Amino acid sequence: MKILVTGATGFLGSQLVKALRLDGHTVIILKRSTSDCSRIQDILPDLITYDADRGQWDAPFFEQGRIDAIIHTATCYGRNNESITTMVDANVTFPLKLLDMAMHFGTPVFLNTDTFSSAPIRLSKHLQPYNLTKRKFREWGKCLADTSSLQFINVRLEHVYGPYDNTNKFVTSVIKSCLENQPELRLTEGNQARDFIYVEDVVSAFRVLLAHVARLPAGFTEYQVGTGTATSIREFVELVHQMTQSSTVLKFGSIAYTDREIMHSHADTRPLQALGWNHRVKLEDGLRKVMATFK
Repeated sequence: MKILVTGATGFLGSQLVKALRLDGHTVIILKRSTSDCSRIQDILPDLITYDADRGQWDAPFFEQGRIDAIIHTATCYGRNNESITTMVDANVTFPLKLLDMAMHFGTPVFLNTDTFSSAPIRLSKHLQPYNLTKRKFREWGKCLADTSSLQFINVRLEHVYGPYDNTNKFVTSVIKSCLENQPELRLTEGNQARDFIYVEDVVSAFRVLLAHVARLPAGFTEYQVGTGTATSIREFVELVHQMTQSSTVLKFGSIAYTDREIMHSHADTRPLQALGWNHRVKLEDGLRKVMATFK
């Protein structure tokens, strides 16, 4: 297949494009001219690249012939104090332009990377702008898929972790704090439960969906990606603390819960399992792999 990928230089996207190349697909990526390509440096010559910020965002549709699928993994979290307008441009306007081009040029499949945190009816305030943009684009995808021949597959990810993720993410920051034996780690009570899924298992889910795309329902479909089991934040942090034999003092309860905190989330993996997918990496094994990269 000829596949266009956004976010290919990021944590998930970089591992995804490597897997797609190994599967024999032709991979086209949309990136910024300023993107850090270190995660994909070894396969960059094998990819067809375009710089979206140089006006090339629509060039693949004109220059590469029929594109069989688009996988959208690029996102703006707002963690670097980006404006609301920037987040809307990145998370709604840009992928909506790609959807429009896909329908115009006959690309039949659009796989959208979504997050569990955008699902609740009442969004958590501290992530509200980000989650609102994710929700709005999902709604646009459903609208367009319901009124055209486009197949819009919403891939709703639980809490993804793995090697070489950004250090400001929860999992990596906890591991880093414990490995460095920082004096203390301030936390909530830790009763929130999350479904921690290793990044390789997420990549395999995308591969399974692509392999079975011809038999998936038309229009809008959603697949949840996780282990199907939730682990409390307290259990998770205590596990990392024990595995690293850290002297860091865990100060549970020193941070208040945020307003509208999601207290429990886990994936319903039955639809993916029906396609032959199962997660393979257990939490402790995945954490060991992440810790090895820190060492």
